[in-house]
Amino acid sequence: MSRPWEADPDTLFKRRLGKSPQELGNTTGTPDCPDIWELANGDIAVIGRDLTASLGRNLPDGVSIGSDERLVVIPRNMLVAAKPDIPSV
Repeated sequence: MSRPWEADPDTLFKRRLGKSPQELGNTTGTPDCPDIWELANGDIAVIGRDLTASLGRNLPDGVSIGSDERLVVIPRNMLVAAKPDIPSV
């Protein structure tokens, strides 16, 4: 059975949502920066720390992580900064 949604591996990055990790003080300028991006197809890409193994053991009821999915964590200030860029619909 196919899934109702699949990630498009051929889409491109369109624009950053919110502020850069440098502006928020969430990085030292190294390549391990958390980030949030809108993709050309409208989907959202999140770059964060992979905590699938640790947080994935304590998921709330009704939540699951597929074998091809990862639970990533980003700083709270990054999502708050992105709020004005996230459409309400």
